[in-house]
Amino acid sequence: MPIVEREPPKGRRESYVLPKVPVPPLKQTLDMYLTSIKHLVKEEQYQKTKSIVEKFGEPGGTGELLQEKLLEKSINTHNWVYDYWLDDMYLNQRLALPVNSNPAMVFPKQDFRDHKDSLKFAAHLITGVLEYKKHIDTRALPVDFSRGQLAGTPLCMKQYYRLFNTYRLPGLKRDTLVIHETGSTEQEHIIVACKNQFFVMDLVVKEKTLKEMDILSQLEKMVKMAENTEERQPPFGLLTSDGRTEWAQTRDVLIKDSVNRESLAVIEKCLCVVCLDDPSGMEVGDTSRALLMLHGGGHEKMGANRWYDKPMQFVVGEDGVCGTVCEHSPFEGIVLVACTEYLMKFMTGSPSKIGRATSVSELPAPRRLLWKTTPHIQGLLKASAERLQRLVRDLDMDVHKFEVYGKEFIKKQKMSPDAYIQVSLQLAFYRCNGRLVSTYESASIRRFHEGRVDNIRSATPETLAFVKAMTDEKTSLSDSEKIKRLWDAINAQTNSTIAAITGMGIDNHLLGLREISQEIHMEMPEIFTDETYVASNQFILSTSQVPTTVEMFCCYGPVVPNGYGCCYNPQADHLLFSVTSFHGSTETSSAVFIKALDEGLVEMRDLCKTSNNFVETTPKYIYIYRNISLSIYSHLPCKH
Repeated sequence: MPIVEREPPKGRRESYVLPKVPVPPLKQTLDMYLTSIKHLVKEEQYQKTKSIVEKFGEPGGTGELLQEKLLEKSINTHNWVYDYWLDDMYLNQRLALPVNSNPAMVFPKQDFRDHKDSLKFAAHLITGVLEYKKHIDTRALPVDFSRGQLAGTPLCMKQYYRLFNTYRLPGLKRDTLVIHETGSTEQEHIIVACKNQFFVMDLVVKEKTLKEMDILSQLEKMVKMAENTEERQPPFGLLTSDGRTEWAQTRDVLIKDSVNRESLAVIEKCLCVVCLDDPSGMEVGDTSRALLMLHGGGHEKMGANRWYDKPMQFVVGEDGVCGTVCEHSPFEGIVLVACTEYLMKFMTGSPSKIGRATSVSELPAPRRLLWKTTPHIQGLLKASAERLQRLVRDLDMDVHKFEVYGKEFIKKQKMSPDAYIQVSLQLAFYRCNGRLVSTYESASIRRFHEGRVDNIRSATPETLAFVKAMTDEKTSLSDSEKIKRLWDAINAQTNSTIAAITGMGIDNHLLGLREISQEIHMEMPEIFTDETYVASNQFILSTSQVPTTVEMFCCYGPVVPNGYGCCYNPQADHLLFSVTSFHGSTETSSAVFIKALDEGLVEMRDLCKTSNNFVETTPKYIYIYRNISLSIYSHLPCKH
């Protein structure tokens, strides 16, 4: 049955009906799983995995039992995969949030004339946040509709309502996503970080919301207070940059003191954090700005001027380096883009109201959050600082603008820009490593109630055939064979995308089967302990398309020590890539990957231009993928 949203509050732009996430057929998922890994492992290993999978899926076997339990769960819950996915993707993970989990959105470089100018920018930004929050609280945001593949479907809006009222609380084994009631009076403040100090800005004073000039006045007072070295507190923000278990253990120590307990409670209930950064001293370019967003440059720069558990942190640097750092568990990148694009347009299209609005008289002095420390806590701070600095030194980032062509050229070839770029990433990886690996590309399933994402496994057999045609077999194959293989790869990627966004992906389904086996206290089925399954979930290439309509870009770190993180933003006349890896791995280099990516993109363009068979080939392949798409789509429940 579809889920009908509750009666919307006054101001809601539109109400609509969303279906539940479907449970894919068991045999379909098992067949797709075997297809996805066959060309990535040795034949002996594949045959072993095939035997395990066939046993799991046999009539009356373990797989059918777990599938039945999963179908029951689907009937009795709004979204059978949501909690499994949230725990597996985020809350159970023990790595530190900076680089490993938290993405960043890098704003255009600002040209501030002086320090006061940067504070005016911050005050205007906060005003925009309050305007956007008002739209959220009144459910006045226009409903999103899908674009690209299967465009025009209404999308679930619940992620927007978690932008400002959530907090990731560290736990010893599992974190908790705390969700505060929308519009709660406990959330009428923001936290401002300045010189590693944390201040409370109450947004409502004498039952009136602060005007922009009041916000600026409070920011100026906070900066002055932060410069007072006699009252300076230890850099407690560093603790949130640590591993999740380490931070949870430290938090348990902190809350034994009432002063620390009160300061933590205030931070954990704030709307957002605004970080006022000093000049970094780094040469300001795309890569350096991205690094400062992801980790702040470590404790020696701005790394302690953050609170990484809070989903929305806005950074305003005196040197014009600005952006957003996000705790990722409550929402996806596209929701972050919508929010930040609104703010950027607000900043440029809505003139500052400083000096023109009536001020709240007698503003109370800002509150500095206080901390009680001990030699033991000082030791924990030092350890956190050292671990953050190691992470900072290890991250290898390259933000690169490919300017030879952009998505308009790709669209003229009647190809999906996303599928084309995914194939180019596989070509680059093959050039660097001589093999393909398990690849993650996020696919939104927001067309379903409380839908988040599933995975598009981009390293397909068809893509392997194409990248070999462009490398190992380059001299022995004709251009017509190469373009045929390119279309095969594009269509395989397109069909994988359609399967994932329509709830027919394999990763969420396999995760659900695995987790429900533990809920019924079954011994872990062999399919999930098999080395192939374990390896297939180590995403050496982690990718995501985060397109924007204003000048900004997203970035994030790799998800495994020997992997790459690759976020891309296709624009009309250029393609922007943020590539990350770790210096500690001898298998990766962001600069080498970018070089291979550049070469492959140029060769793919040349292939498209020189292929005489291109026009005649295109209709046949479009027809093929249309039929496959309809086959996949037919598994969906009817919408009412």
